[in-house]
Amino acid sequence: MSQDSASYPISPISPISSGTASHPAQVLVLDHARTEAALTGVPRDPTHSASTPTATPTSTPTASLTAALTHALVAIARGEASSPPRIAARAPHGLLGAMPGYVPGLGLAAKLITVFGDPDQPGRSTHRGLVAYFDEHDGRLLALLDAEPLTAARTAATATLAFRALARPDASRIAIVGTGAQATAQLALLTDDEAASATVAGRDPARVRALADRFGVAPAASIEEAVRGADIVLCCTGAREPVVRREWLAPGTHISSVGGSDGPELDAATIRDAALFAEWPGAAGSPPPAGAHELQALAADRVTLIGAVLDGAHPGRRAAAELTVFKSTGHAALDVAAASVAHAAARALGLGSTVQL
Repeated sequence: MSQDSASYPISPISPISSGTASHPAQVLVLDHARTEAALTGVPRDPTHSASTPTATPTSTPTASLTAALTHALVAIARGEASSPPRIAARAPHGLLGAMPGYVPGLGLAAKLITVFGDPDQPGRSTHRGLVAYFDEHDGRLLALLDAEPLTAARTAATATLAFRALARPDASRIAIVGTGAQATAQLALLTDDEAASATVAGRDPARVRALADRFGVAPAASIEEAVRGADIVLCCTGAREPVVRREWLAPGTHISSVGGSDGPELDAATIRDAALFAEWPGAAGSPPPAGAHELQALAADRVTLIGAVLDGAHPGRRAAAELTVFKSTGHAALDVAAASVAHAAARALGLGSTVQL
């Protein structure tokens, strides 16, 4: 599952309209369906509801999203991106998080997103919000996008970049742990060869079967069964306590963990024994919700930035039997990258509407 670690070229962003005090700039607005369409390349019939696609999403991330995310991760590793740690205002039933960021060549963006319990699905959470995307040269607001599909797409694509860079070259059996929106996005990015040996596991057997049937993969009887039989484990849960145990993991397994906003997805023994990778130094150096629950109190040198691997500055996996973990906390630079791609694609596809602000 190795890949070329060379940096990808990023095309410059062209403006919509400069705008003046007397002539406000036009701002592109993309709802849920059109944000998703801009990131998958699948146009949707505007007469359909946001939940009704007119085509099946593509099975791999677009080259432009992969390139932009690689650019952003390398920029983080080189110290070229700018973003403060995520902050959050906490309410009795959830939180409102804020994530501003800048990536040279891609632009500026700020995400406001709420994470609340889903009353219709106890134990699960909703992620709702918006991403404001700005021109990096003059600060104009260029677009407003739906944060939910943008976050799902960039998180899944980043986890995919990580496992293709860190997993053993002969790794083939993939376990997806989770049955929600993030697991769905992750499954959508698997190639046909990857999906052929993939399994899905979760807490709800009915949801496991439904998701497995949707993507033509095998349902697992339990999380433990799926993990014990996997070379690559992709954790996409809202766990408050570990769902993956060290004793389930075979030598040489890779784990990409993108969930666990409210607690750890991985147990302490897995973290102890693994080579650790993350998007940014604050994954271990900042408390949650900015940092990862699993990485708190670790020495800084225990965690390698995935951008350094993609850039070729770090070798990544050092041995076939090594256990590797990519622990994702999310990062505003990744929102900048996805917003830049969605903005450019929406303009090219004629998606969305414009307002004057």
